[in-house]
Amino acid sequence: MSKTVAFGEIMLRLASPRHERLFQSPALEATFGGGEANVAVSLACLGREASYVTALPPGPLGDGAIGELRKYGVDVSRCKRLPGRMGVYFLENGSNQRASQVVYDREGSSLSLVGADSFDWDAIFQGAGWFHLTGITPAVSAGAAEASLAAVKAAKKAGVAVSIDLNYRKKLWKYGKTAPEVMRGLVSFADVLIANEEDIQLALGIELPEPSPQSTTQSSGLDVSKASLDKAYYRELVSLVKASFPNLEKVAVTLRESHSADRNGWSAVLSGSTGFYESRSYDITDIVDRVGGGDSFAAGLICVLSEDRQREAYALEFAAAASCLKHTIHGDFNLVSRTEVEALLSGDGSGRVKR
Repeated sequence: MSKTVAFGEIMLRLASPRHERLFQSPALEATFGGGEANVAVSLACLGREASYVTALPPGPLGDGAIGELRKYGVDVSRCKRLPGRMGVYFLENGSNQRASQVVYDREGSSLSLVGADSFDWDAIFQGAGWFHLTGITPAVSAGAAEASLAAVKAAKKAGVAVSIDLNYRKKLWKYGKTAPEVMRGLVSFADVLIANEEDIQLALGIELPEPSPQSTTQSSGLDVSKASLDKAYYRELVSLVKASFPNLEKVAVTLRESHSADRNGWSAVLSGSTGFYESRSYDITDIVDRVGGGDSFAAGLICVLSEDRQREAYALEFAAAASCLKHTIHGDFNLVSRTEVEALLSGDGSGRVKR
C-alpha cells in the first residue's frame, strides 16, 4: 500500500463548549486541527497509510500535537521541530441563524518560518503514491508558499499524484501576494483539484459562469435564501477550470446548501477522465461540528482514488458520505472507519444502535 503525504500546519484549537459565545464560558476546549492534518488523520482512520509533514516548536505544545497525530496512526517521522511558536485558532460554533466564527492567532508560527529548502522532499516522497496540500499553507507566509511549490515540484518529479484543496482563507493572505498569484502556479502541478465556487473565483481568479435564466442560482452559484443548487452551472464551472488548467485530471466541487448553522445540505460533483458525476445529497440536521467537513471529503476522495484512479463515481459518493458523517463528530478530525462510511453508502443512515 503506497502512502499519502500531507503537508501543512497543525494548530491548537480553542473552542467554546457546545454553542456558547467565545468568551461566554470560563473554559475553552483544547484540541488540535488543521486542513492537511485533518486529511491525514481521516485517511489513517479509513485504513490508509498517511504521513504528515510540518514544522512545530519544541516544547509541550508541539509534543502534544505530534502525540495526537501519532495516536491515530499517522506517521510523524518527517515532522520538524523548528524555532517559532504554535499556531492557534479560536472557534465559536454557531447555532441556527448565528454563524460560526474563527479567529486566527498564527503569526510567527514555526510553519510560517519555513522556506523552499526546509524539507528533503525527495526523501519524503520515497514510497509515496499521493501528495495532498491545501491553499491554507501557502497563504500562511511567503516561505510556506515557497515550501509548497518545492513540494509539488518534487512530487511530480517522483511520479506522485498531487491533490490540492483550494480552501481560500481571506484572513490569511497578508504577505504581499494575492491568492491567484500563488495558487495558479501550484495548481499547474496538480492532478486533482477540490474546491467550491468561491474558491475557484477568489483563489484562481476564474470568472464564474452566468446562471441560466431558468435557474435559481445567482452569480455566486448558490441562492442561499432558497438553499438550492444548479448542478448544470457547476458542470460549466468545472469545464472552465479544466480549460484553464489542462493538467487537471479531476476537478471536484463541494456544494453546501446552508439553511442555518445547524442544518446544511451537502453534496458534490466531480469531472474526471471517465465522465461527470453528481453525488447523492445529504440533508444534515443538528450539526455537531462542521469544521473539517471539506477535509474529510478530500480524504474520502483520496482513499478511493489512490487505490484506483478510474473509480471516480464511487470515489465521489464515498467522499460525500464520509464528509456527511464528519458533521456528527466534535473536533476537526473525522474519526470514522471505512466500514461506517460504506454502511451509510449502502443506505444505513438510520442512526439506530448497533448491537
